[in-house]
Amino acid sequence: MTGLLVHEWIERSGGAERVLDAMAAAFPDAGIQCLWNDAPERYADRTVRETWLARTPLRRHKALALPFMPATWRRLSDGDEYEWMLISSHLFAHHARPRDSGTPKYVYAHTPARYIWSPELDERGSSAVVRAVAPAYRRLDRTRAQEATAIAANSRFVRDRIARTWDRDATVIHPPVVTERILSTPDWRTSVTDDAERRMLEQLPPVFVLGASRFIPYKRLDLVIRSAARADLPAVIAGSGPDEARLRAVATDAGVPVMFVISPSDALLYALMQQASAFVFPAVEDFGIIPVEAQAAGTPVVTGPVGGQRETFTDGVSGVAAASTGPGDLATAISAAMDLPPFIAANVVAPFSESVFVDKIKNFVLGR
Repeated sequence: MTGLLVHEWIERSGGAERVLDAMAAAFPDAGIQCLWNDAPERYADRTVRETWLARTPLRRHKALALPFMPATWRRLSDGDEYEWMLISSHLFAHHARPRDSGTPKYVYAHTPARYIWSPELDERGSSAVVRAVAPAYRRLDRTRAQEATAIAANSRFVRDRIARTWDRDATVIHPPVVTERILSTPDWRTSVTDDAERRMLEQLPPVFVLGASRFIPYKRLDLVIRSAARADLPAVIAGSGPDEARLRAVATDAGVPVMFVISPSDALLYALMQQASAFVFPAVEDFGIIPVEAQAAGTPVVTGPVGGQRETFTDGVSGVAAASTGPGDLATAISAAMDLPPFIAANVVAPFSESVFVDKIKNFVLGR
């Protein structure tokens, strides 16, 4: 017998998938269970089991699949027995019930589901339908959280939310970040091989602020543009997503140059981070992997005053926390960040490396 890793659903990229990658590295003999797997090549060397939802069109419509998820997690029937389960949960994966009710169940919580517990942080929780069913889901979610043998949170910010929502204590284990990879290349411009991306690098202004994430409203990339305008600095916005048209409209009215870099390669993104004067991250995040990446690239970060991203840097050393996420306060913080003395990137990002995570998650599950 060995362990089982449980994950909501597997995508081709994402912070949660990086956590699962590190869990898989920590426990190379463990099987994997998910609702559905959209990256079958990712774990081709091990057994990955899907649920019945994978055989339906619901796998392409998470919102429609949501009502079926809690019950689905209670009906895992692969027939195997495990010594333990380690669950990566940001929705309902922690509801998973092992075949043997005595099997220890360890939960790594990215967050209790935001749109039923913290709808002010997730627009999906603002719909009338979600608001109507949220009380029942909250009661069920709190009950299922009591089944966990132990819970780990990805930040102190999330640990506090777990205490409020689930009435459980949690150990803080920050998620893994590819810090060693970023630190290994002094100048990422030399690793950019695509001709179009090379031309983008040649067009960069000598001084600019950078914002990078998925283009969705709660990431607040519009505030990166507005704060850059208040600081009278060009902005570069990297990523992709459904909010692109709105962001371009904001950029048109900004009064400063704004360059959009759509779906950059890793090499280009890290090169942008190295060249930026400051990395601006206004979103209220559960943790915030990308600000750690920016620091690994040697660039100071600017964030708002609230959220797990505040745990990724020391104020006044490798970043500045603005007094608020208003454009004026962010602009003031940008100026302060640009005036910071150089910092030693390897030192400030050391606590967030993949190797540190692997050691901590092993100790969390196995006690060693």
